[in-house]
Amino acid sequence: MTDTSTSTDLTWNAQLATGDQRMDETHEEFVDMLNEILATPEDQQMPLYMRFLDHTVEHFAQEERWMLAVGFEAENCHASHHATILETMRAVIEHYEQGDTEIITRLAQALAEWFPQHAATMDAGLALYMKEVGFDSRTETLADPSRIKPATMSGCGSVSCS
Repeated sequence: MTDTSTSTDLTWNAQLATGDQRMDETHEEFVDMLNEILATPEDQQMPLYMRFLDHTVEHFAQEERWMLAVGFEAENCHASHHATILETMRAVIEHYEQGDTEIITRLAQALAEWFPQHAATMDAGLALYMKEVGFDSRTETLADPSRIKPATMSGCGSVSCS
């Protein structure tokens, strides 16, 4: 059995902030849930993991709604990264149920390594672009919808990434 008392270095801090308060609140919840999983014995992780999976599905759907609202194509590399993570997270359930009880910990550790770079690049780029075009993530509305050309970007987070 893997030692789950080993702490991850992922703690919420200013370097993870994207500049969008609602996005940052969701990200802080993501980090907290990830750390809760890592602090839990492996034989007790599945209920927490299922909650974390549900949270991550909504977290990614939220960002993808925002991307569409500010002019991203439905198929873009940022959304593709989300899809890959969710596919992996769903596959973990079957592996765990087949007896690989260490797999949730391994995935949580991998996500702890992945998340800071994703937040600093794709998510921060999206947050910056949302601010530039006047998109309010709380109300999910644009101050001036004429500033957006629908489905013009397929990049990772911002115009410069398309």
